[in-house]
Amino acid sequence: MGWWQISADTLAGSRFVLSPLAETFAALRLLESARPAHPGEREWLAAHLPAHRARLAADPVTALLVRSALGTVWIADFLTGAPRGGETFEEEVERVRAVPPAMARAHLRVSLRGPLPALLEREDLPDRAAGLLTGVWREAVSPYWARRRRILQADVLARVAQVGRGGWATVLDALGPGTRWLGENRFQVNAHELPPREISGAELLFVPVTTQGVGWVSWEGTARYAVVYPCTGALAGVPAAVPASLGALLGDARARVLVLLGSPMSTSHLVAVTGQRLGSVGRHLRVLRDAGLVERAGRAGRSVLYARTPAGEVLAEAARGDGAARS
Repeated sequence: MGWWQISADTLAGSRFVLSPLAETFAALRLLESARPAHPGEREWLAAHLPAHRARLAADPVTALLVRSALGTVWIADFLTGAPRGGETFEEEVERVRAVPPAMARAHLRVSLRGPLPALLEREDLPDRAAGLLTGVWREAVSPYWARRRRILQADVLARVAQVGRGGWATVLDALGPGTRWLGENRFQVNAHELPPREISGAELLFVPVTTQGVGWVSWEGTARYAVVYPCTGALAGVPAAVPASLGALLGDARARVLVLLGSPMSTSHLVAVTGQRLGSVGRHLRVLRDAGLVERAGRAGRSVLYARTPAGEVLAEAARGDGAARS
């Protein structure tokens, strides 16, 4: 397993940031794997995969570059530099374009775990990679970015609240497949057999992406490290199953709110996930609070978080056992 040694000060000073480039690279990986994790991803692939495949079919050099960069164990580092936060996609992708060609080729040899194909022995690899990422951004990510950004912000709020409730160990254990807190200041970042890294004193960033089932780590020298992780499935569009009996009792829309509040969420969380209007979500929360099924669970920044009460947990769990659900 790959793990990092992290001091308490480094962990305490870590922060969550959003990265349009990370979201775009995650989208590129989904386009390449063509393995959707839920119906929302399936619909997105149906809309954008044909154009992506046609683009690469017309450009065999870039097609080989993508396959080589994704590798089998390790991603070519020049495509996944550690984000800084607060940057536009154009600012981030320019750093990919500015990578020295010799460095890009060296990173590709690592991802390939062997020599570089003759077709990739060239000077324009960073420019080609930046051009492909720009195309994916413009055509397949940017049109959805406003909603995705709200979803990612909601995830960050939920994680920050989780830190307040249960400490960093509970957050690190739940970031994604292969991540867990090992104790003694050790954080497992993936399941690969890689040498440990001492990152105490560095800047540590956590970066959510909406694509499910993907994640990676990146760093910039020894000064900045990032863990990119899939945001909470319910936020990303994974349908929250509403038990049929609960829907009949509360109404489907209100029952969905109760189901989603198994983890603390703000009103903006719920609006982003359910697609319901702010006023509707507010009314559902008032009714559920009056019924003793939902309560305020603290704050994350300026946002009030809501969660199920013990009575709400009992009702949701009992309804889940009825064997039927509405998605």
